[in-house]
Amino acid sequence: MRIRSTTVLALVTAFALTACGGGAGGGGGAPVVAPDELQQGQNDINPVPRDQVRDGGDLRWPLDQLPDNFNRNHIDGTLEVNSEVVSALLPFSHRTLPDATVEVDSDYFTSIELTSTEPQTVTYTIRPEATWDDGTPITWRDLQAQWQVMNGSDPAFQVSSTTGYEGIASVERGVDDKQAVVTFARVFSEWRSLFSPIYPVATNTDPDTFNRGWINAVPNSAGPFRLEGIDTTAQTITLVRNEKWWGEPAKLDRIIFRVVERAALADALANGEIDWYAIGSDINLFTRAQTIPGVEIRQAVEPRHNHITFGGAPGAPLSDPALRRAVAQSIDRQAIARAMVGQIVPEITPLGNYLYVQGSKNHVDHSQVVAHDPAAAAAELDRLGWASPGEGQIRTKDGNPLTLRLVTDAGNPITERIVALIRDQLGAAGIGVEVVQAAASDFFDEYVTPGNFDMVTFGWAGTAFPVTSTRNIYTSTGEQNYGKISTPEIDALYDQAIRELDDARRVELGQQIDQLLWEEVPQLPLYQSTGAYAVRSTLANFGAQGFADVDYADVGFVG
Repeated sequence: MRIRSTTVLALVTAFALTACGGGAGGGGGAPVVAPDELQQGQNDINPVPRDQVRDGGDLRWPLDQLPDNFNRNHIDGTLEVNSEVVSALLPFSHRTLPDATVEVDSDYFTSIELTSTEPQTVTYTIRPEATWDDGTPITWRDLQAQWQVMNGSDPAFQVSSTTGYEGIASVERGVDDKQAVVTFARVFSEWRSLFSPIYPVATNTDPDTFNRGWINAVPNSAGPFRLEGIDTTAQTITLVRNEKWWGEPAKLDRIIFRVVERAALADALANGEIDWYAIGSDINLFTRAQTIPGVEIRQAVEPRHNHITFGGAPGAPLSDPALRRAVAQSIDRQAIARAMVGQIVPEITPLGNYLYVQGSKNHVDHSQVVAHDPAAAAAELDRLGWASPGEGQIRTKDGNPLTLRLVTDAGNPITERIVALIRDQLGAAGIGVEVVQAAASDFFDEYVTPGNFDMVTFGWAGTAFPVTSTRNIYTSTGEQNYGKISTPEIDALYDQAIRELDDARRVELGQQIDQLLWEEVPQLPLYQSTGAYAVRSTLANFGAQGFADVDYADVGFVG
């Protein structure tokens, strides 16, 4: 589930798709819906006015794993499970609405305004009562310190992304300490993506605190909830209602996050151990959700998808874009989508755009350049010198076999099924696949982040800022460009797009970027989530969020 917009895409282990159901308590199967058929701008959260939500209760929230680092601005803090936790604890400049537009987060700011275009200047006016839990007021200095760290000027701070921050010329005090005036050295079009979340000055003045101070700890916070404890043995994180919170008080007493194996999700929900789960592409999770008393299936289009990242660093087998295209043409994405979710979403189609997801008004399919074509792929492999010894045998070149290391997170049934399909399809093309199973705790740290793979599959959870968030993945300086694949042309188009204030023109540039990305194939998008969740029917203001942020203060139970 996408919880908060950030300037980077959140990493998620492979999930996959499902369909919509309906009704409470074994509500039966409603017609299944693919992403492009879902109505835009809506979510499915059982909306209930605050005064009708009961005070108290615990929301029991399943996680795939505990976060590596609760600092979302650190390179190790980009896992989506981290966003799910810290979004209840920290300030944000803007919140995202169901239609993917954003508004000022009025819990923290009374106004955020573009007050000048030459030079671009944004004035942030902080709520007078906004205060960190240690009693320190939230002031302009918090924004200044975060900019100074995130602009990339000091490599000792291992930041997740410099996009937007590197173009700021200054952050200065406004009319008082509760106002920050941010002046840009060059135009940044998606400026609303910045300062979400915001960390306190103390985090952003010392590299050791920034890099390590938020590992298994939340030193300070300012949200409707506060951290009560982290139990690494029990694999739980407990948040409690924050008595120092100045906004509308949280309806829930506690949110208890707990690591739950995916195979155990349905039983955990049926036994009252958790209150919801993402259905994924597991038909068992879908059918079980329909039979659990007091549970309903909620669905909304959301910006999540599974993909394959290719490792293209110099010297790597897939550093040649022509070879990447041939590999991509050997993979039948439609067959993978159908095998994974065909029983649930008959009309599912592969994702055809790197920036704009299905169900959004800007989605255009540019993937034809790598459409599944075994004959064309074979011809290209022959041309590249990868000779086939015979049917069913691995191609070779200069005595070296064309065998690619595909890294997967061990124990994830979704990944296992995807990997098996990829291995069989590439094997038919004479491309060997060596599967490396990484423990969940090592998957990102030891393999994905350092680029220790030829291929790796996981998921992306997108944001309301498609240019800003994807720039960090597909440009030469992007901290999330794990495959090390980029071109000067793509870099230049991104630089134009993030400085283009005209929305229509920025989308045009985004589509040009997408077309070039399909030529380079740094990744191969597979299929998009349909955003379906099994949710306890008495849970209000929560469920299939779609693009929208969770309003943690309003989540609670009815009845």
